[in-house]
Amino acid sequence: MATAKRTEPALRPQTMAAMKAKGSKLVMITAYDYASARCVVATSVDLILVGDSLGMVVLGYPDTLKVTMGDMISHCAAVRRGAPDKYIIADMPYMSYHLDTCQAKANAARLIVDGAADAVKLEGGGDSRLEVIRAIVDCEIPVCAHLGLTPQSIHRFGGYKVQGKTPGDHTRLLSQALAIQEAGAFMLVVEGIPEQLGKEISASLHIPVIGIGAGRFTDGQVLVFHDLLGMTPQPAKFVQTYATIHDQSVSAIERYATEVRTGAFPSVRNIYYPIN
Repeated sequence: MATAKRTEPALRPQTMAAMKAKGSKLVMITAYDYASARCVVATSVDLILVGDSLGMVVLGYPDTLKVTMGDMISHCAAVRRGAPDKYIIADMPYMSYHLDTCQAKANAARLIVDGAADAVKLEGGGDSRLEVIRAIVDCEIPVCAHLGLTPQSIHRFGGYKVQGKTPGDHTRLLSQALAIQEAGAFMLVVEGIPEQLGKEISASLHIPVIGIGAGRFTDGQVLVFHDLLGMTPQPAKFVQTYATIHDQSVSAIERYATEVRTGAFPSVRNIYYPIN
């Protein structure tokens, strides 16, 4: 597979850590293809996450578990073509890093080489995940970790439920966050946790902590492209919708259909060499 062209990103992990130290918020958004990347690259957004959420918002699956390495590489490379100088983090899909460290290292390398990502993201903070983080970092690949409501764990959680609500879970997630930092991750995403826990994790780590449904006190925020633009039915409570692209698209397509049927489209201005 030919690799997508990329240039030197404006941000690096060291830059992001310095931004945290200065109190500057990091802005992350997902993107899944060339067109969405072109939208993001025209803004001041800092980071792009090519998330396995593409399984739900792009491919129409009920969850993220059916997303493959092939899906992630293809979509990540498309995003890179649209955003050659943005820092791009690619999700490692379900079962691409769960079996052993050799599998994890090989798949992480594919996302960097074939997908043209700058870093990879994986979910969980238990002992086996810490071993994987250390192994991938040892291959010179930056790792972003993910704690809290980890979508690849929905069967264990019994659905998309807020995590860290009990004192025991609160302590466990804070301890895992510290261990993830020690293992060498350069960033941590925390999802679907109480605001107080998000605040404590952010204050306890020197690496940036990016929140999604984790309150106001993390070092930055991430939202899904389709949620932000109003393209997702019934978005989660933590989502802020900034546009109504779905409704506008439906309206525009219906206008097109009407104009074709009435003969209004194509008009003279849409025709090559009209008949005299």
